Amino acid sequence: MTVKYKPFSEKQLRSLFWWVEGSGTERYDAIICDGAVRSGKTFSLSLSFVLWAMFSFDNALLGFCGKTITALRRNVIMPLLPCLQELGLEVRENISSNRMTVRCAGRENTFFFFSGKDEGSAALIQGVTLSGVMFDEVALMPRSFVEQALARCSVQGSRFFFNCNPEYPSHWFYREWIQNRQRKNALYIHFRMSDNPSLSPEMLRRYEGLYSGAFYRRFVEGEWVSVSGAVYPFMEDGRMFVSPPTEACEEYCVSCDYGTVNPTSIGLWGRIGETWYRLRESYYDARKEGKSRTDEEHYNSLEELCGSIIPTAVIVDPSAASFIEVIERHGRYAVTRADNNVIDGIRKTSQALRNGEVVICNTCADAIREFSLYRWDENKPMDTVIKRDDHAMDDIRYFVSYIKAADDGFGCASIQRRTDNLFRPH
Repeated sequence: MTVKYKPFSEKQLRSLFWWVEGSGTERYDAIICDGAVRSGKTFSLSLSFVLWAMFSFDNALLGFCGKTITALRRNVIMPLLPCLQELGLEVRENISSNRMTVRCAGRENTFFFFSGKDEGSAALIQGVTLSGVMFDEVALMPRSFVEQALARCSVQGSRFFFNCNPEYPSHWFYREWIQNRQRKNALYIHFRMSDNPSLSPEMLRRYEGLYSGAFYRRFVEGEWVSVSGAVYPFMEDGRMFVSPPTEACEEYCVSCDYGTVNPTSIGLWGRIGETWYRLRESYYDARKEGKSRTDEEHYNSLEELCGSIIPTAVIVDPSAASFIEVIERHGRYAVTRADNNVIDGIRKTSQALRNGEVVICNTCADAIREFSLYRWDENKPMDTVIKRDDHAMDDIRYFVSYIKAADDGFGCASIQRRTDNLFRPH
């Protein structure tokens, strides 16, 4: 099947052929493409990386780096493969060893896939000698991993390809590379969402509607800006809170932020179609009540909240080891330890709330109260929330991160969970 592509924009063409002799930019050792989401920078830069490698080397080793291997394959490799094949390159991917081999005009090069998810990732790339490396979403990777990967590029003629969406202005990559791009001999191309010719006006409006405040300026305008004020400012609109649905839900989940002295917040969620509703909640503040609850008492609140409902999963604060043990010992509910990446979870939650994939019912008084109080800490140099009035906010974030985990969407993940649930004894 022939794949049809829209013509490249001017910025995409610049990023695609910046290394070609006569382009006027071939003198640079690196390229940095930053800016808005869905602006077309990832595809053009990844294609540029492979074409440059095949033109420049034979029997070389190169590196594709992503936050995770799964994200790298989904966001970079899968869209790239059909285009390479259309251009006549032979590609053989070895999934088990996280690499692909590309052949063209008698040349063959191997591209390894690396994950830069945390500080420990730097050890995974040690020892290999690379002729070039591309970083997809470099601003989400730890500096130690990026610098270790750059140190691996010791072959004459090696180059660096960077791609990212903006973060806060004190971020190490912004300060070290973008602000010092002349000293680093790096070409810098800034993308806006309108630079992607494949996005229709309708899709542009849709993406623009998913963000607000600083996240709008980052992901739509492509600016490196600090966050301030309310974390979810759009939730100040009372119309964001609705009455519970009257029809039966097709699936249920529970999310929990556990505290001993701090409040414990538990939310019951129900899915109708592709929309998840926070139906009701249990919120216990030990300071306000003047008495701490035991883990068994918290479990009793969980059972009371669920009633006869058996949720697909109870998603719990990963630090709540004793409470998780109690839930598992009772054997009634399946427990999942929550993803506690705060900033990534806030992004996902903001998007899910804005586009109506997650809806808060007006029966959840403590969640509604916290939405009005949850603020960014303007005294910190990086994205940090004030650790106060955040317990329902945390359990909501755990829930959204859980349902987004498999595919950054709802359909496939929900189907997989419901299939798994069929074979789990209740």
